[in-house]
Amino acid sequence: MPAPDRPAEAELLWVHTSEMADPYPYLLGGELLLSAGVLLTDPDHYVGRLVEAGAAALGFGVRPVHETVPGALIEACDRQGLPLLEVPPETPFTAIARAVWRLMAEARHRELRRVTRAQQALATAAARPDPVPAVLHQLATQLGGRAVLLTARGEEVHAAGHRLPAEPAGALTRLARVVARQRPGSPASATDTHGDTHLSAYALGGGDGLVLALAAGRRESGDHTVAGIAVVLLSLLAAPHQGADAAGRSAALVRMLLGATPAEVAPLLGATGPWTVIHARRTDGTPADALTAGALGASLGTALVDAGRGGGEAVRLLLPLPGAAAGPLQEGEAARPLPEAEADRVTPQPGWTLGASAPTPVTALDAADSLAARALAHAQATRAPLKVDAPVSGLAALVPPEQAAAHARTLLAPLTTPLADTLRCWLSLHGSWDRTAVALGVHRNTVRQRIGRCGELLDADLDDMDVRAELWFALRQG
Repeated sequence: MPAPDRPAEAELLWVHTSEMADPYPYLLGGELLLSAGVLLTDPDHYVGRLVEAGAAALGFGVRPVHETVPGALIEACDRQGLPLLEVPPETPFTAIARAVWRLMAEARHRELRRVTRAQQALATAAARPDPVPAVLHQLATQLGGRAVLLTARGEEVHAAGHRLPAEPAGALTRLARVVARQRPGSPASATDTHGDTHLSAYALGGGDGLVLALAAGRRESGDHTVAGIAVVLLSLLAAPHQGADAAGRSAALVRMLLGATPAEVAPLLGATGPWTVIHARRTDGTPADALTAGALGASLGTALVDAGRGGGEAVRLLLPLPGAAAGPLQEGEAARPLPEAEADRVTPQPGWTLGASAPTPVTALDAADSLAARALAHAQATRAPLKVDAPVSGLAALVPPEQAAAHARTLLAPLTTPLADTLRCWLSLHGSWDRTAVALGVHRNTVRQRIGRCGELLDADLDDMDVRAELWFALRQG
């Protein structure tokens, strides 16, 4: 039985087999871990490490190592809320893995078919003469609940679906006020429950403070994606000045293609103050399409989204932060720390892993793009939903940027770009071979070989903290 503070059902993402005494470093979370307990000596510590790693459940195979599931292991799983399965000797671990993968594939296929049908239905509704009510009606039908478009003050603009009783309706209105863009730093989405009713609210783009509020008696896989598609459509349909914004962005693109500088076209993008570049990938590894990327942009409050060409490419977003600093940043100036309210605008997004640059002037967006890519790699390696690249501060801010860059070029001259990138990633992850390998998408032995080569070319002891500190300072200039 699960512990009272853990869910009765575990979300299973994959199956992993390990006979290590501590498999924590090799788990990403959501696994059904299969083990025969070959090196099991301290069940309480073993289970604690699995729970810390986010494992979904433990499958324990009996015989030939253990005749039965150890009582101490059963007690530890009960105490720490980890679901425990007994695997009989006639059931191979590979059969369990195959069965789980088949069920996951079937569930994923059902989800994709449902999302595709919903996408087509919402797009058809958006083409009707009364698009906003039609999209809300279709959304309520797809989710089996209530869909409401509210103003920032909680006034109902349009609604569809079954009416809610007074109490859950009031709770939904209060939740909508949380995400209404009445002040900087408001979250882009929020969820709650009221009894058996699942509530969610999404801020729409366009700067008018409109909110999409949803209530349903059930929450199914794919609901968030369907809601995200509706957010993008409603953001386009409900903002009266959206056409002017789109025209301005098109003009900015044309001028840049014809040779204008970023600083000259920045006003046409709708903001001149510092910008944050964000790189994002789906947490489950599936490629993002234009619709899911657009939904992410709407959640973060920006329409400046590049979904790339699919495959393994990251989604890139450009988030304007007007008023985040006292006066515009100048070229060559270190990024200033953001006020807390503005820094909170980049928030973790369900189903995504994000890397964000520090706020930067429009003239340095190319460098911010590289910093966002590094931050995303760091987030993936450390299993964090969001990593924000820190602005230059402390002692590093005392060195003039030109001198720092010249020192970095001299110190790092022996290294090729792949070696420098590997060294930067390895240092940022505190010398972890495994996490660096995950971040770079290479084998851990490749990381070891590259770091060894860096030490040889630099003629430096990379175990020396003074050496590491100086190299980190230099690599941060690139």
